[in-house]
Amino acid sequence: MEFSELLKEVNYRAVRSSGSGGQNVNKVATKVELYFNLKNTTFFTEEEKLRLQDYFNNRLTKDGILILSCGETRSQLKNKTIVTKRFTELITEGLKEEKDRLLTKIPKAVKRKRLQNKRKTSEKKANRKPPKID
Repeated sequence: MEFSELLKEVNYRAVRSSGSGGQNVNKVATKVELYFNLKNTTFFTEEEKLRLQDYFNNRLTKDGILILSCGETRSQLKNKTIVTKRFTELITEGLKEEKDRLLTKIPKAVKRKRLQNKRKTSEKKANRKPPKID
């Protein structure tokens, strides 16, 4: 999938980052926030939008906007590349179709072995008890 067209619909905003960095934190906006409007995008079909909306159900705002942020490094450019990479990974993961699960039959040998182990365990525990006197 070619993301260059999709990234044209993405908006970035730089904000002041919290955490370590000394006085640099107070002066420079290094944290990058990515905003993507899923409802108004023209890049995806309606089916893909529904699949992504279902995948991002807890991450979307009420208006259908996905917000991702990154403030890991002290460089605005690095944070922007990290958040963009994270966004593309999330989109590809959200568009993956789940494969149908094939039902497999448990082999008879496996069932037999499990029952033998159960029998051995129960005999072992039965031998620990004192014999019954009638």
